[in-house]
Amino acid sequence: MTLRMPTPDEAVLARRAEIVAALRAIVPGEGVIDDADELRPYESDGLTAYRQPPMVVVLPETVDQVAAVLRWCHANGVRVVPRGAGTSLSGGALPLADAVLLGMARFNRILAIDYADRIAVVQPGVTNLAITRAVEEEGFYYAPDPSSQIACTIGGNVAENSGGVHCLKYGLTTNNVLGVELVTIEGEVLRLGGRHLDPAGLDLLGVVVGSEGLLGVVTEVTVRILPRPETARAALIGFPTVESAGQCVADVIAAGIIPAGMEMMDRPAIHAAEAFVQVGYPLDVEALLIVEMDGPAAECDHLVDEVARIADANGAVSLRVSNDDAERLAFWAGRKAAFPAVGRIAPDYYCMDGTIPRRRLPEVLRRMSELAAHHGLGVANVFHAGDGNLHPLILYDAHKPGDLERAEEFGNDILRLCVEVGGVLTGEHGVGVEKRDLMPEMFSDIDLKQQQRVKCAFDPASLLNPGKVFPTLHRCAELGRMHVHGGALPFPDLPRF
Repeated sequence: MTLRMPTPDEAVLARRAEIVAALRAIVPGEGVIDDADELRPYESDGLTAYRQPPMVVVLPETVDQVAAVLRWCHANGVRVVPRGAGTSLSGGALPLADAVLLGMARFNRILAIDYADRIAVVQPGVTNLAITRAVEEEGFYYAPDPSSQIACTIGGNVAENSGGVHCLKYGLTTNNVLGVELVTIEGEVLRLGGRHLDPAGLDLLGVVVGSEGLLGVVTEVTVRILPRPETARAALIGFPTVESAGQCVADVIAAGIIPAGMEMMDRPAIHAAEAFVQVGYPLDVEALLIVEMDGPAAECDHLVDEVARIADANGAVSLRVSNDDAERLAFWAGRKAAFPAVGRIAPDYYCMDGTIPRRRLPEVLRRMSELAAHHGLGVANVFHAGDGNLHPLILYDAHKPGDLERAEEFGNDILRLCVEVGGVLTGEHGVGVEKRDLMPEMFSDIDLKQQQRVKCAFDPASLLNPGKVFPTLHRCAELGRMHVHGGALPFPDLPRF
């Protein structure tokens, strides 16, 4: 492992006792953790290949405490790493040796539900699934549904712009969040958006969703809740090759059909999931599509027939349509459990996240198989086929010398391939540290500096989650330099403030 992180500030480390005492004054009781053994659960997030115990953990319970912690850290030049449930798969919550880890787990209350306006106001520590559980008796639900929805929190979903199997039709987190309360590194409490659609002015809410904890700490989220569809039916379709399944995905979308969800699994993932949950997946196919339609019953029936016709044209060898909701949920149970299921067939796996144009699916899946052979490692594919969001699971053994490094390089090659065919480095897991050094594959130096200027507008001293997203950390003063030649400013016609 050769991950490069910001060099710890020895002066800050020397003040550790002072920092812990100051935090205890702000968050009394059991809200501050500084014991080495008790810090260990926080040393990594879901990307467990990288570990670093934090200097100290603070667990505030109120917005005033969050603001006070950030205000003190800003005044004293101490770095802060925000953390939700720690399910991030890109190292977004990886601690720093000289940073305060700000855990938001105690912000776990649903504050308000308004069925007339179809919104829920929740604290960031509320789990994704808990929102649906709170409103389902009234026939509502929260649409984004990551596979980790039983554990991941809405604050983390906002940080990473998480999706899930139903994001094809209903959008990612950014499409389902109406407003946030945000605390800046200076301790200022801001409200962006609210209970209404499309607030006036700059789209700062769109900047914050997906900002990976680099701009501020979210302390409240207003989300959109939706009425449950009248009907939902799922089709389980087997194919003789992954290429034919990929082509079927492209053809379904090209036909103007937008399923509620369209997921794909290849043979290793199918066998692992079936052994794990035993829901009746076919084991004699190379690829499996789960395609769900929702809406009025007549519409669902018609679209299921259309999908079956397209699948048949692409050589499908099996087709099973759910007869009731229990059977539909069983189809999804295997997909939802695919990640832990794959953990039974290899000592370790590395979960990737890249997105490609749907029409390139057959080519990319073929080239991914070639890369697997080149690197000498297995790969199981489980992904959101409908929007081209790939989640290859690279199989390796961390106890074998060189295996982790090969897995990392394999993963890097997959992400480079995604960019090469017109895709992007991430679909929902974020950049974090995992994809940080690959950012130049997708963005020019000008692009990256412009993104960092946005960071500087919120966090001039770069104290919030440093070392993440950007491969080169510039000081804000460097990014703000203006070249003056011959006494003449560039673009003299622009107003200066």
